Amino acid sequence: MANADKAPVIRRVAGTVSGALGTIVAASFVIYAGLSMAPGDPVARILGARATDEARAAVRAQLGLDDPLLERYWHWLIAALRGDLGRSLTYRQDVTALLGPRLQTTLMLVAMAAALVLVVGIVAGVAGGVARRGRPIVATLVALGVAVPSFVAANALIGAFAVRLGWFPTYGAGDGFPDRIWHLTLPAIALSIGYGAYVSQLTSAAVDEESGKEYVETSRGRGIPAGIIVRRHVLRNAALPVLTASGLAIAGLVSGTVVVEQAFGVDGVGALLVQSISSKDYDVVTAVSLIIVVVFVVMTTMIDLVQVALDPRERAGA
Repeated sequence: MANADKAPVIRRVAGTVSGALGTIVAASFVIYAGLSMAPGDPVARILGARATDEARAAVRAQLGLDDPLLERYWHWLIAALRGDLGRSLTYRQDVTALLGPRLQTTLMLVAMAAALVLVVGIVAGVAGGVARRGRPIVATLVALGVAVPSFVAANALIGAFAVRLGWFPTYGAGDGFPDRIWHLTLPAIALSIGYGAYVSQLTSAAVDEESGKEYVETSRGRGIPAGIIVRRHVLRNAALPVLTASGLAIAGLVSGTVVVEQAFGVDGVGALLVQSISSKDYDVVTAVSLIIVVVFVVMTTMIDLVQVALDPRERAGA
């Protein structure tokens, strides 16, 4: 590719990355400003209700709560870029240290759920798009998966496989890698059902659309085996919409952990977010909310860049 041909692509990539960074900064300000204006007094959480006015004023000055909002946000942003996300009022420790082990648990849960979403969702979608006889079955399962909320799926899985059959634990994330896999199996299934149905639905639609195109009919007329047509032509051309759907589903899994972790008692960042909101621990809420935003923005940015790399039409339109 000549330098003149590379320039539009480079500009497209630079614009995508800068737009992602701008989105993260804007989202961080909205989160910080919204929580700053939320009801509740952090000074009362630190000193208690019987503190004197002098003690309250001293703590407010120490925390910078009397400074203008933009000034407070600027100081917070600079500290966050250095890895300092504040201090938890509930746990009395730095937010960064508080999030470390919980983030590992959440990432493992998301990784297990993502594997289920990709494998089951894409396989079911391809089967529904290629096999016309099995399409009603796949469509029914997809409709059920989309309609059932994750907390309903979590309660059903707990009742069936944990309480009645006793195959899996009902609470916690486990200790050690094998035990953690065992504990997170049911949460991963509950988390993946809705997003797997979404991926399956879009995969089925993309495969069905490609299967009906003229070049596929021509290949069938030439006597090329159906398996080769599906692998070399249909799946290859349906890959981009499937990739987009899969990336968005994986990004959504992070926010979905809020409900699932609470249902299964998993000590991850999702459950921590719910607990911190109820206790008005705003530094923790800000940090976890920002993590969710960053993951979603990074995933959507990666999808956009991969589309530019794989699709000649995207490069031509850059």
